[in-house]
Amino acid sequence: MKLHIQTHGYGPNDLVLIHGWAMHGGVFAPLLPYLQHDFHLHLVDLPGHGHSRESTVPLTLDACVDAIAAHVPDTAIWCGWSLGGLVALHAAASGVPMQALAMLCATPCFVHRDDWPHGMSPTVFADFAHGLHYDWQGTLDRFLALEAFGSDHAKEELRSLRDALLARGKPALSVLADGLDILQNTDLRPALPSLQTRSTWIAGRRDRLVNPQAMQAATEIATDARFINIAQAGHAPFLTHAAEVAHGIKQLLEAAP
Repeated sequence: MKLHIQTHGYGPNDLVLIHGWAMHGGVFAPLLPYLQHDFHLHLVDLPGHGHSRESTVPLTLDACVDAIAAHVPDTAIWCGWSLGGLVALHAAASGVPMQALAMLCATPCFVHRDDWPHGMSPTVFADFAHGLHYDWQGTLDRFLALEAFGSDHAKEELRSLRDALLARGKPALSVLADGLDILQNTDLRPALPSLQTRSTWIAGRRDRLVNPQAMQAATEIATDARFINIAQAGHAPFLTHAAEVAHGIKQLLEAAP
């Protein structure tokens, strides 16, 4: 079974939106009014999530990239939030044709390493993986709280994330474990210096899950990369600062040759 990819908007350009861990494409709803006039939007539900719960596509970077690329134009901008950012960046690094890349609160390496001090402790993701087996609802709620923490609209952001979480049904627990594994073990930094795709990296200054310094450091490694830091925003700035996020994405059109 293929991935569910919902289309929306009527603009002359194409934009692929890839959600984060445990979510689905519907979480981007606050962005749509700001983007639908400029873009034909392709909102992806990753394997095991949302309307792709029954998809036979495995939740691996290669499989997700192949499944998405087969159904979107090669002139699209790819935008990935959090886990979705790893999918989008892997697509660009693999040479998938695209107009540009937008990384939204996403980093090439989510975990702290000796030469990468900006990542989270590996035990954070290990603890979430352990918790899935004993209290999946409580574990997801703790993850959502971490996503919202730091935002100047933390309560509203957490409420929106909780409302969206199960709006398309319960995500598959085995796939959630696969997603945590990707977050914990993926390091795409080696691909950045030879990246052939223009990119914009949009951070939330108060993000407690993805350090904005990690995103800024990535732009210093990648070629033709721009860093945008949204003040007062947390890990899901499209929920609280949708206009600013949309503006950052649309700047990639202005930079087009």
